Amino acid sequence: MNRRERSRIENIVNRRIARVIPLAGGMISQVVKIEFRNGDALVAKIGDGAHDLRIEAYMLRYLEEKSNLPVPKVYHEEADLLLMAYIEGETEWDSASLAELGHLLANCHQIDAGCYGLERDTLIGPLHQPNAQSESWIEFFREHRLQYMIGVARESGHLPPQLQGRLAAFADQIERYVIEPKSPALIHGDMWRTNVIVRDGCIAGIIDPALYYAHNEMELAYMTLFDGVGREFFAAYREIQPVENEFFDTRRHVYNLYPLLVHLTIFGAKYLQPLDATLKHFSI
Repeated sequence: MNRRERSRIENIVNRRIARVIPLAGGMISQVVKIEFRNGDALVAKIGDGAHDLRIEAYMLRYLEEKSNLPVPKVYHEEADLLLMAYIEGETEWDSASLAELGHLLANCHQIDAGCYGLERDTLIGPLHQPNAQSESWIEFFREHRLQYMIGVARESGHLPPQLQGRLAAFADQIERYVIEPKSPALIHGDMWRTNVIVRDGCIAGIIDPALYYAHNEMELAYMTLFDGVGREFFAAYREIQPVENEFFDTRRHVYNLYPLLVHLTIFGAKYLQPLDATLKHFSI
């Protein structure tokens, strides 16, 4: 954070900054912890103009209003500056925090807006996430998640034409593998370890949403992709919401094509193998 940015923040909050500490993350912005002379702290995200940070502010406020997820309070937002509460903790889960996370997400997934998508588009990481509202989950997932991200991955130069063709063929027959849920569920949308802050065995904060209304299994699938949340999470989740065996056998693999394409677009070729393996799982 340079002198001009520091002065700008001091003028907004009307306090003098004592210390600035870089934080992890920062895919679409510089992220720092700001400590003031009285011991208070805020998190500042400072953008470069490529992405509108007001989108994240909108999502955090939406979750604060609609859900019981402990998201940080937003104090100030502009297109290139976001100020929010600092939440102390770490990103290591244990049995107690996994169980609490299961309850929190199961309750969040009971929130229903009547259709899939959202009233506005959002972001997933640095990528645009279209949320055109639809009464059909299958069509929403096909068009606005799978087909859309196939196109984005192709434009990034990371998706080979042969794999693109297999993914497109799979998208055309997606109704063979997914279902129309009973109702849309509000999901965080980017739920993995580094976005969950734990303190003293409790969930202290949940950050960096990519929210919309979806089949709740979209969230659960992503949580099995990298972190392997395990039995404590699912046991607690099932106390509030059922999880069908077909999710584990089939649908989680289908739904994880979307985050795999996101990661391919952002990080490159190391995500080609899991995409290929998923399609081979379905004999595509």
